[in-house]
Amino acid sequence: MKRMIIKEWKEENNIEKLESIMKMNNGYITSKELDNYGIHRMYLNTMWKKGIVEKVAKGIYIDSNKIEDSYYVFSLSMPKTIYSHLTALYFHELSIKAPNDKYDITVRKNYNNKRLKDHNVFYVEDDIYELGLTEIETPMGNKVRAYDMERCICDIIRSKNRMDLELIKYSIREYIKRKDKDLIRLSKYAEQMGIKNEVMNFVEVFYE
Repeated sequence: MKRMIIKEWKEENNIEKLESIMKMNNGYITSKELDNYGIHRMYLNTMWKKGIVEKVAKGIYIDSNKIEDSYYVFSLSMPKTIYSHLTALYFHELSIKAPNDKYDITVRKNYNNKRLKDHNVFYVEDDIYELGLTEIETPMGNKVRAYDMERCICDIIRSKNRMDLELIKYSIREYIKRKDKDLIRLSKYAEQMGIKNEVMNFVEVFYE
C-alpha cells in the first residue's frame, strides 16, 4: 500500500472534518462555516474536484449523494429574507399552492437585493419584521426561517389585493380546522399590524 505523505494526510484529515460537519447539517456546508472552524476554503475546492460535493449556490455546497432542497439553499443564500404568505402556509400544510421557483418572502422595508426581483416580495417596517418569526421544516426536512400560522393568516388578509381570493379562503378554512391554532395570538398579531377588525371579520365568516 502506498504511504500517504504528510500533506495528503493533513488534507484528508480536514476533509473528514468537513464531512462530519455536513452530516450534522443534513448534507450541506458553507464557506462561512469553514471560516468559523478555521479551515481553509481550499478544502471545499478539493472536495468539489473529487466529486464529494456539488456547488449549489455561492459559498454553499451539498453532499453529491444528496438531492438539493431549493427552499433551504435559498434561505442560506438570502438570510435576511423570511418565508411568508402562501409559501410559509405551504410549509404549514395550509396552502394547496406549491411555491415552485417563485416564493413569497418578507424583508425589511429598506432591504434590497437584485435576486428579490424573481420572487413575490413584501416589505415591512422593523416593528413587525420579526413578529411571528419561527423555524419550520421544508418538505425535505431542513429548517428555514418562516412566519408561524397566525402571522401568515394576518399577512394574506393584509395583502389580499395581491393574492388569489380563493387561495386565501382555502387557507383560512384549513387554519380554522387546526387543533393547534391560536386565535388569541392571531388577534394580538392582527392588532399589532393594525388590521384586527379585518382579520376577525374574515375568520368569523369561516368559523363553524
